[in-house]
Amino acid sequence: MSKEASKDEATSLRDFARKRLKSQHEFKQFLMIWAFVAVLTTGVWFLTSPNSYYWPVWAIGGMGIAAFFMWVEAFGPGTKKIITEADVDAELERLKRKG
Repeated sequence: MSKEASKDEATSLRDFARKRLKSQHEFKQFLMIWAFVAVLTTGVWFLTSPNSYYWPVWAIGGMGIAAFFMWVEAFGPGTKKIITEADVDAELERLKRKG
């Protein structure tokens, strides 16, 4: 592997790490917003109609689904793979053999 290729790989690895850290930070912020929305909507429900249907479940549940997908992006196992120069070379070899 050439020096330039290893430098490019190190740069892409840093970019990947930076993007992953940003995703983790955004996930933590979303959790705080989710908690705030849950408390706020439950408070409104409690003050207006505590004996009726618990409608905040829709907002809380919808945000929970979004939180799951954000968690998968930020912390999930094996969801992201860094494509290295070796991966590209292997794919090129496979394509040459095919065709």
